[in-house]
Amino acid sequence: MTIKVLLADDQALLRSAFRVLVDSEPDMRVVGEASDGAAAYELTRAQRPDVVLMDIRMPGVDGLAATRMISEDPELTGVRVVILTTFEVDDYVVQSLRAGASGFLGKGAEPDEMLGAIRIAAAGEALLSPVATKGLIAKFLAQGGSSAEGGPGGAGTERLATLTGREREVLTLVAGGLSNDEIAEQLAVSPLTVKTHVNRAMAKLGARDRAQLVVIAYESGLVRPRVQ
Repeated sequence: MTIKVLLADDQALLRSAFRVLVDSEPDMRVVGEASDGAAAYELTRAQRPDVVLMDIRMPGVDGLAATRMISEDPELTGVRVVILTTFEVDDYVVQSLRAGASGFLGKGAEPDEMLGAIRIAAAGEALLSPVATKGLIAKFLAQGGSSAEGGPGGAGTERLATLTGREREVLTLVAGGLSNDEIAEQLAVSPLTVKTHVNRAMAKLGARDRAQLVVIAYESGLVRPRVQ
């Protein structure tokens, strides 16, 4: 199966470099390029890519708004957005995850890392660089970016009431940046069992992928950020 990739960045030189990289892989091809968020959304609807590499800062409709438009479109549920950023710690990245992005990647990433990220996102595994993403969300929430729904007795707690005890346990470990295999080893169950729990938690919480589960775990108060 060929992974269809859409590039959204206002810098033509970067798009050209990304296109050469992606098109050099036998299992990938670029199906479109956009220089702003509005065009990225329209091209996504037209081309139905598997993965959109989305820059945050673009003229007009930015990458954050475009990500939200894609994630809220019921016809684009199979599209995964990977945010490209020049900043490893950036409040916009967390907002992008909340808007529906599957993860983020620094523009300075090595070619193999970027190609691997595309494959991971296309496979639905989503959360890229789990430790970095976890740390980013924790720092953001510790600085006052947490949802008003979080905390004991809040709407965030009610949101988790639909989960079984095991699903809450798995969600906590997902938020800790553990992979399915690592969670399976810690809980002494099979990776397939863990995957089932993760999928059920996503369905109950309305999360698109693991990245969304991490955000929910922090915003609901299930996991508390450590203030440095």
